[in-house]
Amino acid sequence: MLTFIGLGLYDERSVTVEGREALRAADRAFAEFYTSRLVGADVANLEASHDVDIEVRDRAGVEQDPEPILEAAASGDAAFLAAGDTMISTTHTDLRLRAEERGIDTRVIHGVTAQSAASSLTGLQNYRFGKATTLPFPYAHGGDDVPASVVETIEANRERGLHTVVYLDIKVGTGPTGPDPDHEEYMTADVAAGLLAENWGDELAVVVARAGSPDAVVAADRLSALAERDFGDPLHLLVIPGDLHHVEADALVGLADAPESLVGE
Repeated sequence: MLTFIGLGLYDERSVTVEGREALRAADRAFAEFYTSRLVGADVANLEASHDVDIEVRDRAGVEQDPEPILEAAASGDAAFLAAGDTMISTTHTDLRLRAEERGIDTRVIHGVTAQSAASSLTGLQNYRFGKATTLPFPYAHGGDDVPASVVETIEANRERGLHTVVYLDIKVGTGPTGPDPDHEEYMTADVAAGLLAENWGDELAVVVARAGSPDAVVAADRLSALAERDFGDPLHLLVIPGDLHHVEADALVGLADAPESLVGE
């Protein structure tokens, strides 16, 4: 059996009870933290809390050399861990399909995701979100501006009146000069707002910082204004709202301190 377990958003307590029980029952546990991480816990915290040893795999160790994970699942019960949900945004479908092709049973134990938290914390209705996008560091895509794919996604959603979740780049194990095992970098919302302000400087946006933590921050203002603020430790994301239902507008004022004049525009 290979069980994919979403660890949730923040620390060692964010996993569901079902996920915790499956993790503790596993013969071997593997994890990846190159696509996201728990900012409130490290591997040692997870191991101590759940009484397991966790083998952390880098991107190559999951995508190019998954054999140790598959062998562990073929001969016993293996758990594969990732922050959030292992199959939402952080997609490990290829690993699951490889297991199924070898006759290994699989199951998914879901975790809370940044996308669902963004809707819950901001008051923006989940069914009014369009396609999400990821804003990379400029050095990661070889330019100083916002990639055309990001612009096109946001504009396509805006034309339909839909909200856009903008995930912010994470670089673990690679940096501006290439592979670097010691490099760990997280784009912050002020930097992201500054980049997006070049295209939509006066447009409304919403910052969600440290979703799932005791000190989560939700702040709505113009992109140009958000670019001047400090939102503290990662992880951060941005939401570019589309057309606002009156309840959503009220929520942004009440929950995210949006200027009333801005949400009424």
